[in-house]
Amino acid sequence: MKNIKIATAQFENKSGDKDYNLSVIAALADKASKAGADVISFYECSITGYTFARNLSEGQLLEIAEFIPAGDSILKLQGIADQHNIVILAGLFEKDEQNNIYKAYVCVDRNGLVAKYRKLHPFINPYIKPGNDYCVFDLFGWKCGILICYDNNVIENVRATKLLGAEIIFMPHVTMCTPSTRPGAGFVSPDLWFNRENDPNSLLAEFNGLKGRAWLMKWLPARAYDNAIYAVFSNPIGMDDDQLKNGCSMIIDPFGDIIAECKVLGNDFVIAELTEEKLTQAGGHRYIKARRPELYADILGQSHKSSQSVIWLESGKTEDLSYAEINEPKHLTIE
Repeated sequence: MKNIKIATAQFENKSGDKDYNLSVIAALADKASKAGADVISFYECSITGYTFARNLSEGQLLEIAEFIPAGDSILKLQGIADQHNIVILAGLFEKDEQNNIYKAYVCVDRNGLVAKYRKLHPFINPYIKPGNDYCVFDLFGWKCGILICYDNNVIENVRATKLLGAEIIFMPHVTMCTPSTRPGAGFVSPDLWFNRENDPNSLLAEFNGLKGRAWLMKWLPARAYDNAIYAVFSNPIGMDDDQLKNGCSMIIDPFGDIIAECKVLGNDFVIAELTEEKLTQAGGHRYIKARRPELYADILGQSHKSSQSVIWLESGKTEDLSYAEINEPKHLTIE
């Protein structure tokens, strides 16, 4: 297994404008390749935009969704990957022959589709169906997995992907800077973004506080540390429809340490070189080998449909919903 150089990117998308978003993906892929990256990872729905989809009808979603791998965006990604000699991971809405709609994330190289994953816990629109499969695939001799946004908050998903062999997990998100029941959460005013050149400090205080990065640091490093994996986190920056996002795309090593992070208030990427030895040096490697599944296999397989969870609605109100309702939500804003 050779060392691999992975880039994670952030940029401000245009809702529904796939041509524009793909042009930004192409520009960042070009720069990352010239800087030595083998792979570049973009965020959830980076090809289409994300937040605007909460207001789309089923017909409108079907119009923007694409077949995979035959869709135009996959073919364009393949062309970008070929032109710049780099592997690309990016997200979009997918449809199948039965008009089912999914939140998809793809890995594409110069030869075409390498892997496809469907989000297990989609929330943005009730017409989007959940995926039902984990995804582990090979890149340059490394075993890689994909989990989209909320999938990573259900910790069993990360452990399951690890147990299937993943050494790197790509974690594309559109998260932070939204209301929640957690202390300190909330929207960040778009005015701060539009005034960022004159007053970057006020914007950074919000982006780095509990509305944003400080919350992320409560849990994301633990996913890497507990499972002895490299976590490649990607997130948009700037306006995603009417919501402001704070970027901070980063790569975390198996020790839970950040080894690369975007700091720019704009389109950016960072590169980290991943080395094999950390996979077995980190504590998570020992913890996984010490597991005793006979003690908790039945417990972890229990259904929790009777439990109640508090979910923050777009209206700003909270509502108690069962597990089943959470997995078929209506117009929810979820981190």
